[in-house]
Amino acid sequence: MGLFSQAFVLHFPLLITLLLHNHVVGVSSTTDKQTLITLKSQLSDDTSNKLSSWNQNTSPCSNWTGVKCNKLSQRVTSLDLSGLGLSGQLSSSIGNLIRLRVLNMSSNNIEGVIPSNITLLTQLQILDLSSNKIVSSIPTDIGSLRNLQVLKLGKNNLHGAIPASLGNISSLRNISLGTNYLSGWIPSDLGRLKNLIELDLTINNLTGTVPPVIYNITSLVNLALAANSFWGELPQDVGHTLPNLLVFNFCFNRFTGGIPASLHNLTNIRVIRMAHNLLEGTVPPGLGNLPFLRMYNIGYNKIVSSQGRGLDYIIHSLTNSTKLNFLAIDGNRLEGVIPEAIGNLSKNLSILYMGGNRINGSIPSSIGHLSGMRLLNLSYNLITGEIPQELGQLEDLQELILAGNQLSGTIPKSLGNLLNLNQIDLSRNEVVGTIPSNFGNFQSLLFMDLSSNKLSGSIPGEILNLQTLSKVLNLSMNLLSGPIPQVGNLISVATIDFSINKLYEYGWGEKPSSAGDVYSFGIVLLELFSGKSPTDECFAGGLSLTRWVQSAYKVKKLEVIDPRLISLISDDDHDPAEGPNPQLYCLDGILGVGLSCAADTPDARIGIREALRQLKSVRDSFLKNNDSKNAAATSKRYYQVSTE
Repeated sequence: MGLFSQAFVLHFPLLITLLLHNHVVGVSSTTDKQTLITLKSQLSDDTSNKLSSWNQNTSPCSNWTGVKCNKLSQRVTSLDLSGLGLSGQLSSSIGNLIRLRVLNMSSNNIEGVIPSNITLLTQLQILDLSSNKIVSSIPTDIGSLRNLQVLKLGKNNLHGAIPASLGNISSLRNISLGTNYLSGWIPSDLGRLKNLIELDLTINNLTGTVPPVIYNITSLVNLALAANSFWGELPQDVGHTLPNLLVFNFCFNRFTGGIPASLHNLTNIRVIRMAHNLLEGTVPPGLGNLPFLRMYNIGYNKIVSSQGRGLDYIIHSLTNSTKLNFLAIDGNRLEGVIPEAIGNLSKNLSILYMGGNRINGSIPSSIGHLSGMRLLNLSYNLITGEIPQELGQLEDLQELILAGNQLSGTIPKSLGNLLNLNQIDLSRNEVVGTIPSNFGNFQSLLFMDLSSNKLSGSIPGEILNLQTLSKVLNLSMNLLSGPIPQVGNLISVATIDFSINKLYEYGWGEKPSSAGDVYSFGIVLLELFSGKSPTDECFAGGLSLTRWVQSAYKVKKLEVIDPRLISLISDDDHDPAEGPNPQLYCLDGILGVGLSCAADTPDARIGIREALRQLKSVRDSFLKNNDSKNAAATSKRYYQVSTE
């Protein structure tokens, strides 16, 4: 055999292999191209045309937006179309991209479902479909993605249960399913994921107890189960079984028991959030051992001051957390005086909630040292003394809420220096003197409530020039006098209340202004019979007391009426066959008068005489019904006596 023949025989198999490889590569890359074209056909990017590079005339591996390929095989290995403003649906053809390792479609407007054949992408390492509008359940066989490391499906409209098959993916490091409508229990199968770093299930409809095996995933750094319906006691040794934890977020659930003391052994922890649960007892020892702590939120539980671990202990301990920027201990049963040491808290502290406790004493002047403060809420305590003028040093302050205390003295003029304020609430105190005219300096103010104090003098005209004031201006229930200034610059304010003062045109004037008698009279009616104040925290984002009552007035009247009033109404002597309960009917009529008085525009409001006429009609109806009931009761008693 010649040399050529020998070489041909030796290299022929290799030649055939190369030819077959080139043929397969050509076919496979063509399949990927057609898959992407199909995918594009079901997506839309109307505004930016970001996928214009995807066309039949070029290769996906050249310069197609968001596409990466393997250089040798020319197969698509990464598809990243995040944040391109895409809408439409995710094509089921996505399952053809079998060499795909990264699929990132996050932060778009994609709707539809998660294609079931997405589980064919067995080489997938990253699957991120978060921040879309997908309405779907998670495929039950998602556990077949055995190479998956990152699963992000948060901020969609996912429903159904968390698939137990996720526990089969031992490579998983990140599970983020927050802000969906997932239901059921946490599968205990997830406890097998020994490489898991993040488990985020926040804001869903999950329930039950947390499987104990979850607390044994020692690799966990972020454990976030907030805003569900979980219950049961928190393990006291959680800080020992999860030694690497940096984020512990269990707020807005129904957890009971005490705050685990072992959490304070996690010297590297950044976030502890347990607000809005049913936790009891005291803040455990060790709180001063957390130098890297950034957020400590135990608000709205049943935490008490006892055994030397009350307000003073909390404040002094947290002075060691030099990176702290959020502290919430509100809505508990903490007692004591705010210590001067509050001024030694982190200069990074920007949010401080301490309201709704039993704190007494005065506000220390050292609070003015917290130069980074943006929100200060000390409302609804038993705080006395004057408002410290040092609060005027907090130049970054945006919300100052001191309502519902026993503060006295005058309003410091230094508060007028807080040019970044968007909310100030000093209501329900015993503050005297005049309203500082330099409150007109506020450049971002949306909400001002100085009601239920003992303020006197006239309303500064400067306040009524605040162009940004759009939510509440409440100066009611004071001793203000003089004329009502022109309020033409405040046409966008949702609620203006000057009632129960000594202002001109404010009694029974013949021509009420838009800030005058009729409107404020209507607000008072709505407040009295709904049990809500126009300044309640629930009225935000454009919602006011009036709009809240209007929205529910026609279909959900019982939700509007103060539950305390409803509890006083008896159905014992009322026959449902005779129609609505007359007592509820009267309350309904009063709310109707309130809405008519508090209409958005002056022209739409009824006059004060008409309001009184309608209220008199409601009263007469009530008395007539009451007389009928009394007569019936007398007749019934007579019948019972006469037959004995």
